[in-house]
Amino acid sequence: MKAREVTFLLVSLVLAAVVGGLLGEIIGSFLPEGAVKTLFEKSTSIGFKPLTVDLYAISFTIGLMVTINFVSILFLIMVLLYFRWWFL
Repeated sequence: MKAREVTFLLVSLVLAAVVGGLLGEIIGSFLPEGAVKTLFEKSTSIGFKPLTVDLYAISFTIGLMVTINFVSILFLIMVLLYFRWWFL
């Protein structure tokens, strides 16, 4: 694999997760109460809470939190399938 292909895959995966999460929230907001609405709106956060180190003159924060939902997982799978079909 070339570096360009790896970069394209990583950027595509990040965009798929963001767009999928956004679409899942939008679609879920229009659905009536029930199991399907729960499926679209329910999300899981993976990562760790921000840690702030405050020194007298300098303070910095380290943290990473990824929130995924059903639609973002579907988009990630579609990108992986597309990448496999197109590049391999």
